[in-house]
Amino acid sequence: MAKDVLCEVNSCKYWGANNKCNASSIYVVSRSKQASNSEETDCKTFEPKI
Repeated sequence: MAKDVLCEVNSCKYWGANNKCNASSIYVVSRSKQASNSEETDCKTFEPKI
């Protein structure tokens, strides 16, 4: 896994200091047959903060 995974979704339970993602793994899927930019993808690792 990448050394530093950054995320600005402060409502996610994995969001940490300095916008670091604290999840042990990341799962990203394509919203279209073949994504050509980041807007066509979704992070399925997201879990809301409680």
